[in-house]
Amino acid sequence: MKQTDIEWKEEQRDDEYGIPMMILRDMVIMPGTSVHFDIQREASIKAVNRALEQDEPLFVSTAKERIQEGKVDLDMIYPVGTLVRVKQVLKLPKGLIRVMLYGIKRVSLVRFEFQDGYYRAEYSPVESFEEEMDPLQKEAAIRSIKDVLKQCEQRKILQNPVAAASLYEIKDLELLVDLTAEAVPIPVSGKQKILETIKLSDRVEELLAILLNEISIFDIRGELSEKLKDCVSKNQKEYVLREQMRVIRKELGEDNTEDEGTHYRELLENANPPEEVKEKLLKEIKRFESLSYSSSESAVLRNYIETILEYPWNKEGKDNKNLQSAIDKLEQDHYGLKKIKERIIDYLAVRTLSGRKDAPILCLVGPPGTGKTSIAKSVAAALHKEYGRIALGGVKDEAEIRGHRKTYIGAMPGRVVTAITKTGVRNPLILLDEIDKTSNDYKGDVSSALLEVLDGEQNVKFVDHYFEVPVDLSGVLFIATANDASDIPGPLRDRMEMIEVNSYTENEKFQIAKQYLVDKQLAKNGLSRKQFKLTEDAIYKLIRNYTREAGVRNLERMINTLMQKAARGIVTETYKSITVNPKKVVQMLGVEKYSESDRNLEDKIGVVTGLAWTKVGGDTLSVEVNILDGKGGLTLTGNLGDVMKESAQIALSYVRTLPDIKKFPDEFFEKHVIHVHVPEGATPKDGPSAGITMTLAIYSALVNRPVQGTLAMTGEVTLKGSVLPIGGLKEKLLAAKNAGMTKVLVPELNRKNVSELDAEITEGMEIVYVSSMKQVLEQGIVKKKITLKA
Repeated sequence: MKQTDIEWKEEQRDDEYGIPMMILRDMVIMPGTSVHFDIQREASIKAVNRALEQDEPLFVSTAKERIQEGKVDLDMIYPVGTLVRVKQVLKLPKGLIRVMLYGIKRVSLVRFEFQDGYYRAEYSPVESFEEEMDPLQKEAAIRSIKDVLKQCEQRKILQNPVAAASLYEIKDLELLVDLTAEAVPIPVSGKQKILETIKLSDRVEELLAILLNEISIFDIRGELSEKLKDCVSKNQKEYVLREQMRVIRKELGEDNTEDEGTHYRELLENANPPEEVKEKLLKEIKRFESLSYSSSESAVLRNYIETILEYPWNKEGKDNKNLQSAIDKLEQDHYGLKKIKERIIDYLAVRTLSGRKDAPILCLVGPPGTGKTSIAKSVAAALHKEYGRIALGGVKDEAEIRGHRKTYIGAMPGRVVTAITKTGVRNPLILLDEIDKTSNDYKGDVSSALLEVLDGEQNVKFVDHYFEVPVDLSGVLFIATANDASDIPGPLRDRMEMIEVNSYTENEKFQIAKQYLVDKQLAKNGLSRKQFKLTEDAIYKLIRNYTREAGVRNLERMINTLMQKAARGIVTETYKSITVNPKKVVQMLGVEKYSESDRNLEDKIGVVTGLAWTKVGGDTLSVEVNILDGKGGLTLTGNLGDVMKESAQIALSYVRTLPDIKKFPDEFFEKHVIHVHVPEGATPKDGPSAGITMTLAIYSALVNRPVQGTLAMTGEVTLKGSVLPIGGLKEKLLAAKNAGMTKVLVPELNRKNVSELDAEITEGMEIVYVSSMKQVLEQGIVKKKITLKA
């Protein structure tokens, strides 16, 4: 009967309630299958006859447990059943009736009533989930089912060769699943679960799991029957020996190890670790039971067994698959940080589509206070992952990562497996904080030990020295943080995906303070919004005149200081509430640390402002040059590194090739010393990006012409006067803006980097792109006619 025929018949009913219904015991009828069986209950017989007489469908559903005669409730029947057609009815002796039913489709029971001596039910259709299974996936599923069917046939689980042959011919995946569930003798609960599963791919997985379970049970039963005789005699022997050992230990007062061994075996069964781990632990437990309770080795083994059992071998956290909720959580906790947010969302999207459990290994590189550590916590919360942190700053012992051999006194696992154990799941988010600050000594190299941990191809079988068994780290989402990527060894850096967390702009700092820091400090200091208010102008005052940093750590400290002073005033009843404006900021925090009046932006001879990148953000770098009488040569001061010293030599060599300088007397450079100094001599300085700065400063001093005071620059110079690109451009431009510069010279090859920056960074500054020192000299030297120095 076609589905349209059923619907037509149902439309012909007038005032009758639903369709006839029959409740089955210990059997499930699958769609597309024909089943014949005997019935004896009066209600079932009437329902079948009614359906046959009226040529209407029959609803059949299975009882959850054996139902006694009497009232039947909805919760006593499985909610999903089958709509069937009565094909044949045959009367047998003793009131029995043999019926043949054909399953049409899955339906869901809405409600039912007992009328005229039988049940009538109302149902709603259950449509199979329309999923996008491509032909290759369907073909793979069909072949998998048929392969398992062959195994069932070989083991005589499927004993009907005709049914098996017909199943091998089926090419429709949904029909094959239903007919296989009917043909193979599987438990009623399993068959009912397949019937209730809507999504076809899930139905395939459920069927394969049940069939493979039946095969495993059959194999185990076969092995048990063969080994039963040997096992009986072996068990009797072990029992006698164990009883003797128990009596001996009891006499010695050392019967605890056996009880502990039994307890450890129970924990081992519950932990269900990989087979290799299980074999190792069983061996150690057996050895532990043979030791004296008071022996030192017993204590070592006890600690080892308990540590291994505590590890979450098969406990996995359920990750968040809702992309929008993850995005909302990241946006709620942090302002900006677009790159890291986008990368995490990309990872979540790929994992949702592919089902892959392996995770990327990310490294967040940026100045202190830019939110690298806190964003890791937010990522863990957004992905619903457990969070663990490993502080690597100053760690120099390889055993901190790989653990100690358990034979040593005080041995313990490495920090990686310890952090995972604390989280309680095998797929947490682990933060490797300050990975650039590891070191090494005679005990080993920490960065080399991390190579295996952070290699997606190797960490599937990471071996901790203490565990002595492989641990799968592929499901762990590692996020590392660093201030300077150049301090990370090359092989280790190559294994991580580097994401730059750049310095914050003034507007970003303002938004972070307004949206996050103020509320955080209010809660920390026990103040309410009514008691303490910080105006927007006051926040800008703090940013411009009391902090000068890449991140917001000092800004948060200043806000905390204001609130502490406000709390003191409220507690002493000096005032009930306070609104902090720029004037009160000065009153409460004292003299401004940074002021525009401190800037010296006058045009000077031999003084040029360069731009530098440091681990804590960008900074300005003043280069000063004096020409002195002497025996010639170049003097460099200011705690300069080797690269910077070479840049000064290159700068002087280039300047001496310029036409203006060639006019100098031949003995000029033999009788004069060129002294190059970079202030703040206590601070080490290095790098090639001050090349054009030193070149312009030397030229300015030689020709006695001033350089624009509001000009800053950065770029590497070659012997031929070409300007090469540099890094850290965002931090350098922010430093120039904070220093009041109006024009910045940037290498032409860095033009693409400037185009990626927010307009807020370059606003108010003229960015001039230069590719040669000739352009630098034209832009830097003040256009005045000054007599050349003789």
